[in-house]
Amino acid sequence: MTDSVVVREVGMRDGLQSIGSLMSTDDKKEWIERSVAAGLREMEVCSFVPEKYLPQFKDAAEVASYAGGRAGLVGVALVPNLRGARRALESGIDKIVCITSATESFSRANLRRSKADSLAEINEIVALRDQVAASGRRVLIQVGISVCFGCPFEGSVDDDAVCSAAQASAAAGADEIGLADTAGYGEPQQVGRIFRRLASELPHVPLAAHFHDTRGLGLANVLAALQAGVRSFDASLAGLGGCPNSPGATGNVATEDLVFMLEAMGFDTGIDLEQLLDVRRFLSAALPDVQMAGHIAAVGLPKGFIRQ
Repeated sequence: MTDSVVVREVGMRDGLQSIGSLMSTDDKKEWIERSVAAGLREMEVCSFVPEKYLPQFKDAAEVASYAGGRAGLVGVALVPNLRGARRALESGIDKIVCITSATESFSRANLRRSKADSLAEINEIVALRDQVAASGRRVLIQVGISVCFGCPFEGSVDDDAVCSAAQASAAAGADEIGLADTAGYGEPQQVGRIFRRLASELPHVPLAAHFHDTRGLGLANVLAALQAGVRSFDASLAGLGGCPNSPGATGNVATEDLVFMLEAMGFDTGIDLEQLLDVRRFLSAALPDVQMAGHIAAVGLPKGFIRQ
């Protein structure tokens, strides 16, 4: 049986929050429809933050509701706090992502609170989710841990700090845990080492990875995580995105490049690459002033390419 890998498209959240151009709600909905037609099974579509901070997501409730009601798609929203989680749960979204950090400095810069306070709020969000689940459907919670492989303020990050944050997230009730290379500092040996350790320490908690291609190691880090057993990866169409609180950390791994690598290696993503490239062309037309990245779109698929 072919090993399956989930590629979660995060461009609509992580990508759009990093650009000045506002995408219309109708274009966001069309992006969702085209992505589902291409075989994407999971999309992070918005962030529930105040409009004054990110006007890009003033339509978060409408887009989340649309994604959450789309058959065959897991709609995902990022929530920075309890208030955002409450709005997300009311929208009908399928999964929410809560954020904590592997370092104190980045937690205060990104979330304006300490690591301890962010974990306390995650506990409150889990409790709220459980209350909602008692009278309706149960929304999944992923905890995303920022700067797991290097911090723009503190530099190198000790493995113990990452694993401690993951263990605390699991104890809080996370259904999944994602490790993020927010600053684009990660390298394959480090990535494999940390994921193997966490797989041993938290064998019943699914792990995911979010890599930036800041220094050209995005796909190499994916490979290291794959070899450590990870089967869920974030990516952004055309490599859109980055992190506003990590200067220079522009560019997520491009979804089309990641899907090509996985399919060429024999993994089953369920995604049709030709249709995915059509989605990219739609995105380019919808955001004509935004620079796009990625290799496959530039050079095309190899002659005779078929899934292994």
